[in-house]
Amino acid sequence: MRRRGSDPLFLTTREVAALLRIKERKVYDLVADKAIPVSRATGKLLFPRDMIDAWVRRHVVYRGNSEALVPRPVVFAGSHDPLLDWALRESGSEIATFFDGSRDGLDRLVAGRAIGAGIHLIGEEDEDWNIGHVQQRLPGAPVVVMEWARRRQGLVLPSGNPLGIQRVADLAGRRVAGRQEGAGARVLLDRWLSGDDGVEVERLDPPARSEADVAVAVLDGKADAGVAIEGVARQYRLDFVPLVEERYDLVLWRQAIFEPPIQALLAFAQTAAFATRARELGGYDLSGHGRVHHNGP
Repeated sequence: MRRRGSDPLFLTTREVAALLRIKERKVYDLVADKAIPVSRATGKLLFPRDMIDAWVRRHVVYRGNSEALVPRPVVFAGSHDPLLDWALRESGSEIATFFDGSRDGLDRLVAGRAIGAGIHLIGEEDEDWNIGHVQQRLPGAPVVVMEWARRRQGLVLPSGNPLGIQRVADLAGRRVAGRQEGAGARVLLDRWLSGDDGVEVERLDPPARSEADVAVAVLDGKADAGVAIEGVARQYRLDFVPLVEERYDLVLWRQAIFEPPIQALLAFAQTAAFATRARELGGYDLSGHGRVHHNGP
């Protein structure tokens, strides 16, 4: 597999050794010590090029702060959240946004193209959110996972719920506005549909790239249902059936936390205006806001 241009997405042991200017034996030692990012998905050792680049950058040593050597654009990526999007603007943080799904946000952190990302990725267990994905995608990285809010996630339906949909099984044969690969809502929908009995639905193509796009598809009658948070359903005056309370976290480069843009955002999130906005949007629980769930080395 190759990314744009001629650089491969994954490197072999020999290519990693050549890139790092070390012997192949040393690469095997690093793998054995779990000191270098590696995949064994195919039965062979494959090394994601972007993660190797990030791994090398993280191990720069000099008398100052090694994180400061890596310039990152003041951009917030990941999954769109209406409360976060609003707070980024209202706080005067001057942080630009590029919301295109939780996994895309992690990819942009790995590549050094963002200072933070919002994610809501369920783990293997229903109560396990985000941490495993961060540890897998950013092993050993100096990132902090901070809780933003817990949100009610579920089915967005036309006003009045004319089809009487109350659970995932009721979606069988219906038109569903799905999300792109890597979106947290896509991960949830795939898990729900592949439950014990399995549910076959007609997914709209192309998939919606935001929760607002899901709501518009339902509002316009193009979809019978979609997956989004309660706040989006309320914004578009649509019906909502809650299915899970998820944890939406901010994944932040540790150095960025102490810089003015993130400091402005975090300070604003402590104001009465922020709490009022969360109540107006609906479906938010801020009781754990600011709690650190992971603090990388």
